[in-house]
Amino acid sequence: MQLSLPEDSAPLKEMFERFFAAEATSARVRAAEPLGFDAKLWRELVALEAPFLRLSSEAGGGGMGLLDACVLMEAAGRRLAPAPLAEAIVALRVLGEIGGDVARQWIDKVRDGETVLTLALREVGDGRSQLVPGGAVAHGILTFDGSDLAIEIPGQTCDAPVTLGGNALGRFTPGQGERLVLASNADARVIWAAGIEEWKLLTSAALIGLSREALTMAAAYACERVAFGQPIGANQGIAHPLAVDAIDADGGAMLLWWVLRGIADGKQDAGATISMLYWWASRVASNSVAHAIHTFGGYGLSNEYDIQLYHRRAKSWSLALGDPEAELVRGGRRRRLGEAAALPDVGALDIDFSVPDAGHELAAETRAVFAKYIDPAHPRDGEQNFESHDWDIHRGMGEARLLYPDWPAKWGGRDADKDSARASAAVWQEVGYAGLARGVTGMAGHLVLLAGQPALQDEVLLRFANGDATACLGFTEPSGGSDVFAAKTRAVRDGDDWIVTGQKMFTSGAELASYVLLLARTNPDVAKHKGLTLFLMPLDRPGVEIHPVHTFMDERTNATFYGDVRISDRYRIGEIDGGVRQMATALSQEQGGSYYYHEMQEMVDAAATWARDEDRDGIPLIEHPATLARLARVYAHACISQALNGRVLWTRLAGEPDLAYGPATKVFTTQAFIEDSADLLDLCAPGSLVRGKTGLGVIEKGYRHSTATSIYGGTSEVLRSMVAERRLGLPRSRA
Repeated sequence: MQLSLPEDSAPLKEMFERFFAAEATSARVRAAEPLGFDAKLWRELVALEAPFLRLSSEAGGGGMGLLDACVLMEAAGRRLAPAPLAEAIVALRVLGEIGGDVARQWIDKVRDGETVLTLALREVGDGRSQLVPGGAVAHGILTFDGSDLAIEIPGQTCDAPVTLGGNALGRFTPGQGERLVLASNADARVIWAAGIEEWKLLTSAALIGLSREALTMAAAYACERVAFGQPIGANQGIAHPLAVDAIDADGGAMLLWWVLRGIADGKQDAGATISMLYWWASRVASNSVAHAIHTFGGYGLSNEYDIQLYHRRAKSWSLALGDPEAELVRGGRRRRLGEAAALPDVGALDIDFSVPDAGHELAAETRAVFAKYIDPAHPRDGEQNFESHDWDIHRGMGEARLLYPDWPAKWGGRDADKDSARASAAVWQEVGYAGLARGVTGMAGHLVLLAGQPALQDEVLLRFANGDATACLGFTEPSGGSDVFAAKTRAVRDGDDWIVTGQKMFTSGAELASYVLLLARTNPDVAKHKGLTLFLMPLDRPGVEIHPVHTFMDERTNATFYGDVRISDRYRIGEIDGGVRQMATALSQEQGGSYYYHEMQEMVDAAATWARDEDRDGIPLIEHPATLARLARVYAHACISQALNGRVLWTRLAGEPDLAYGPATKVFTTQAFIEDSADLLDLCAPGSLVRGKTGLGVIEKGYRHSTATSIYGGTSEVLRSMVAERRLGLPRSRA
């Protein structure tokens, strides 16, 4: 796994960020209007060899990979660089691939810094005029007419209508100037088609850069502008939409890497995900600039403020190819109907989302233990609840020291390295066994390892690791909800003991557990978050009551009551009144594992299978554009969720700064899960109303399961505030 920007790409990123910050200033962007082209900037880009980044080294170019080109384009997007850079990069790479005298001559022409070569985004075989990015200043336009790849030299400068956001759009009519044929063989179409896919990737990167910079500008303004006595960024009505946009932009960036990795690996869905990425980047850009300009209020509408430049270009760039929704439909056709897609060569790519090698010895051992209890040919249905807990499996894994293999051997682990432990954990997903009790108990055990007293470690850690005992979470209270730091459950010191009185709600798994990780108020005279202490309380003490609470999701949770329960001080974790620190550790673990994309993928596959056999207007429903778009949307969300989850894990493994990546991932994944399961339920109605564990039944089950996912583990409202504060630097919006 490797999800950091590769070391070789970091200097390139830094160089172009500095370059565009210095040379593509807002003053120069304004000066380039209304055309949207800065001739001096173009010459500077040529001098830096930027348009030749992807040109093969044999043809005199940089020969760099597609990731580096995307790094360049994101930097260009952040500063709204007024030059047809993506179009030139693709056109020059195509010339290098084709070769020949004409191609070499045009490569040399562009090097003079005065010649602009661009790309027509649609075939020109019908002879109709089309708007071409950079066409208004182009000396040559790379075209494809259905059989020939050619450079067309306009007979006269293309008409340059005034447009929403510049982009040097020119109205190009083919056949009115000199036409230099480059290739007419069977590969010409493939080369052309791959070039258009590459353009989508580069433009997506630029849109992501544009989105991120617009959000940075909005966040800075929201910190400076004061209304009603406080910065407007402290208002959740401002902060939360910006936080969601930041999450979505990060999701686009991770999806871009996901797509590049898929192309490099030859994945079957690579072409589909390119189209989905372009749709997503376009959507994110539109939403981000809309919320950003709203943050500026009336000032954002004025020409003197830069945010309106971003607002206009978000649409101008994303619509150059046409309606982005058409790309979503195309992604659906590629994914569900097998429509072929020509893919560009990615080049070297040091990005890896994959789980550790399935051949890890620890993974093989884990698989062998599961084989004793689960038929590999018939995996579990993946029920995400505590009722699916199987004590035989749990104790079997404990006996093999595979419940927590990364724990010290002294405490029942294997001293396993992180990769080996992750490989073992991946097998649990592979066989479809949720093991929720294992996850919660591991969280409690981790805290005991870090901050538990020796006597507590001696009592519980081996029991946890051997599979003889589990733990549950006692955080939420009836009156507090997600505000766990408003806990009213009291713990009063009595000599060497504590007397605990209060109630916890939604204590899932308590009926199985031997211990509860309990947050209690130990000092009522200080700020609410300063007077809390964390305990690992035995549940077999007099005064503890567990009452079942059944939900419509077919899950049992519990209300737990503590009536003057006496426990020893050894069950305290960490310092007295210092529970917030331990809670932060616990919640960061709970908020970082949003694996609902598995269910999303199962649901969309079930819907697609159903749609193949369902006729509508005389044709299979799967062939309807609206159906393909809906299926593609869910699949795109699932891919983004999986990529964001990968980032959470990688951040922890690599020890990189964590900018609320866990909360961000949970916000995105749960919202997508909720909305997509409802949409698929609608799409497949009325058959989707029938309950079951196969076919459309997985959609009905997913719909019910999704409902609570934005609540437990921290509500989305709280997590959005965390993202706003830690990702965008906005003021704290909670008391």
